[in-house]
Amino acid sequence: MKVLGIIPSRYESTRFPGKSLIDIMGKTMIQRVYEQAKKSKKLNDLVVATDDQRIFEEVNSFGGSVIITGKHHKNGTERCLEVAESLQAQFVVNIQGDEPFIQPEQIDKLCSIISSNTDLATLVKRIKDPSDLGNPNLVKVVKSIDDHALYFSRSPIPFDRSMNKEPTLLSKKIYWKHIGIYAYRTEVLSQIVKLKESALEKMESLEQLRWLENGYKIKTAETHFESMGIDTPEDLDHLIAKMKTDAQ
Repeated sequence: MKVLGIIPSRYESTRFPGKSLIDIMGKTMIQRVYEQAKKSKKLNDLVVATDDQRIFEEVNSFGGSVIITGKHHKNGTERCLEVAESLQAQFVVNIQGDEPFIQPEQIDKLCSIISSNTDLATLVKRIKDPSDLGNPNLVKVVKSIDDHALYFSRSPIPFDRSMNKEPTLLSKKIYWKHIGIYAYRTEVLSQIVKLKESALEKMESLEQLRWLENGYKIKTAETHFESMGIDTPEDLDHLIAKMKTDAQ
């Protein structure tokens, strides 16, 4: 089984323009993401997909593999398909370009559950902090007994009728948050990009709900690593402060 890792990267981020090229203690974010993903033992190839010449030149400067894609793509999923088809990949792992400390073990775990019998795959992490349940920026997921996603939401799900003011998540042990990395069969990827935006997707602003609404199955696997995405300048400040503390 040959798996292609793709890092979609665009310059015009709504909340943090140019974040792929920001300096994180001596290295750009895109370089850190690429170097972490390159450590994966199960990716057969890795490439950055971008529509921006500045990002293209940056990836070239540190010796990474990069492809210029069309500017018409609405999201990273569409960008991944263009590259997957051009490189004739059978399986694709979509690696977020704003998670500079993604762990190669996470990528390998995802590769281990994608197969010819799997539409899509993603990762989940157990929620241990009750305050995370009420945070709409942390996407929650409920899954079946065979580890397929049933629903994703920005709301705390499932609702616990027995709780009063505080969720009893430590005793229930069934609350999960979504880690936004996906693997697909390229055949399935070519199908899901043609789907129309769905009602649930619009309401929650979660693309994966479009896939579930249209009958696709999303296999999940548990990761114990924390996700550290950078969406805003404040996220960057927090991350750099943490890095400096860890280095002491």
